[in-house]
Amino acid sequence: MIVGIIVGCEVAFWVVIALGLTLRYPLRRPRSGFALMATVPLIDLVLLIAVAAHLHRGGSATTAHGIAAFYLGFSLAYGHRLIAWADAHYAHRFAGGPRPEPLTGSAHTRRCWGDVVRTAAACALAVAISWALVAWFGAGPRTAALESTYRWAALITGVEFLAAVSYTVWRRRESPTPASPTSPRAF
Repeated sequence: MIVGIIVGCEVAFWVVIALGLTLRYPLRRPRSGFALMATVPLIDLVLLIAVAAHLHRGGSATTAHGIAAFYLGFSLAYGHRLIAWADAHYAHRFAGGPRPEPLTGSAHTRRCWGDVVRTAAACALAVAISWALVAWFGAGPRTAALESTYRWAALITGVEFLAAVSYTVWRRRESPTPASPTSPRAF
């Protein structure tokens, strides 16, 4: 049940974003599009209520409950950036906006370190949600599956940290610009 709700919330997230962007650009209703996209946190609230209700009715926590906590944490930490990314790409593809350029060099490295902070915040939120559920419904066999959230949070944050270190040492280089039609071809 919880896995289905997580999948439904993820689908709803992208459907709401797509509808909001469609309102914003092709239908030229930017305020309506913004208002629709502003409802995205309600999707997270639905998931949180579903998880809490399942445990309140006497259900036992499973790995899916921990995944739901991570989904909520990452949605809150990365949601705004995902929406901005989708907006920039949609504007470029369908509304004549500028092409989003990939980050390279030190800008990409700074973004990677920012991701460490975002990921740590997302994991901290997941741990806080799991802790709150355990505190609310009592520690014991019913909520034991939520204990793994703490270890997964440390692992995920550690992997993100190592990725940032690797991009600090080996920076992403700019891709070579394609030769213009009037310049001689290099073989």
